[in-house]
Amino acid sequence: MRKILLARLALFGLGLLGLTPIAGAMCGYFSRPIITDIKQPSVLQPSQIAFITWDPESKTETVTVQPRFEGSAQDFGMVIPTPSKPKLDNMPSDFFKALGTYTQAKRRVIPDSKLLPRMMGFGGSRGLGAPEAMAGNDGGGAPEDVKPPTVVVLEVGTVGNLDYKILSATRAADLYQWLKDNKYSYSGDEATLNFYVQKKYFFTVMKIDTLQMKRSKDGSYTGDVTPTRFTFTSEKLVYPTRITQVSVKDKTDAMFYVQAPYKMDLADDMSYQFHWLAMLDHVAGTMGPNELLEPNRKWLTSVRNNTPALLKCGGDLGFSFPLGQPLPANKKGHKPTSLEWAKKLTADDIKILSGDRPYSEETPDPDWGFTRRDLQDPQRSAAIMKVIQYRVQKYQQDKPRGYLVREASKEDLKLLGFLKGHLQEGQVLTKFHRTFQRDEMNDDLVLVQAKAGGVEDGSEHEELLRTMTFGGGPRGGPGGFGLPVPLGRPGIRPLPPAK
Repeated sequence: MRKILLARLALFGLGLLGLTPIAGAMCGYFSRPIITDIKQPSVLQPSQIAFITWDPESKTETVTVQPRFEGSAQDFGMVIPTPSKPKLDNMPSDFFKALGTYTQAKRRVIPDSKLLPRMMGFGGSRGLGAPEAMAGNDGGGAPEDVKPPTVVVLEVGTVGNLDYKILSATRAADLYQWLKDNKYSYSGDEATLNFYVQKKYFFTVMKIDTLQMKRSKDGSYTGDVTPTRFTFTSEKLVYPTRITQVSVKDKTDAMFYVQAPYKMDLADDMSYQFHWLAMLDHVAGTMGPNELLEPNRKWLTSVRNNTPALLKCGGDLGFSFPLGQPLPANKKGHKPTSLEWAKKLTADDIKILSGDRPYSEETPDPDWGFTRRDLQDPQRSAAIMKVIQYRVQKYQQDKPRGYLVREASKEDLKLLGFLKGHLQEGQVLTKFHRTFQRDEMNDDLVLVQAKAGGVEDGSEHEELLRTMTFGGGPRGGPGGFGLPVPLGRPGIRPLPPAK
């Protein structure tokens, strides 16, 4: 008898929201430290990742997933329920790696000289259904009754390195038995299957040949399956999590990339607005509203009357948002959802995929053409310093908010081409992260248009947020923010007010 394996979905993307402190002093007095929100590396491996698109007019949804299988079973597979019969398509193997690179947040950098006498300052520095293991077990287990078959195989095919069948079923018990007879060792119960059978869902079952996977010294297999896209119609934008519950012991991390005509969010207590509004309110309260981008300033202003109630609601749920630390869980073990990236895609954004637009702005160097040895020449040093000072002022006048900078390797930038045709101009791409406790997976997720207090969310999150700390705590910001110990970085000047 082959061993039963629980398969896990792999996640490739930016990590949890983190805040790394940056501090300094200016002109002989100590200033309030600025804290910049710094993401973790762009490739991580939590439990689930999905790229979802939604057309509300045609009620068409696509979900792209990429499972990772680890274990000693000789056959692997998964069961994926959808509201209607899906169309399956193969996706590029590095699709999610490219998506993580594309949505890497930018940081603001003010050009600064390394040759001028150092000023002491501060400023901006530089699842779908749970995959299931299959175990060969001679197809044993006698059915309770001999009944006419209620499981119908509608389609058989291959996508990437996966063989799949699309099924319809009218009785959960028969579907459960069909999975056994066909050597799909489904680790859940009939009740979970019945949850979808009663909704008249379709089921896609998939297998993978372990000969295509790497085998470790202990005989176990490890491999990432080629990403697969499911296209189907649905009355609502849904993501089946109930079936995922069977393979979750305590909790599972999930990263969602959702593309739609407007910003998308999870509903009710799972909304990222508790965290997002708290962060915006804190930035505006410590650094002033001009620190925020115009769309975010407008959004915060439009919901200002609702903000205290929303923040109180988050507090009532037991959520807190300490700076520089992972988001803590409340007494129930639930964590708030965090917004990682959001933007309405423009023509210039799409041109990045083909290399027709730069991936990042370049920060000019005001010291170019000069060295420290040049400054040691008493006849030239004064003139050189004037030139450098002029360049610094000119660069800061040209870009008063700083240059938006991010880094990626040449190899990663080449992968961006895989996103062509999938990311669409005029659509909003929203990326958010949530850790689901098992008790939060009793029903499927329904994704909704992002709103707060009934007001549509038009804010964006493309660059890292910056905020200030004050000795006694944040000024004008919401409660619940812890203040980290600042890390000193000399020679960083403050950003001028936004224009």
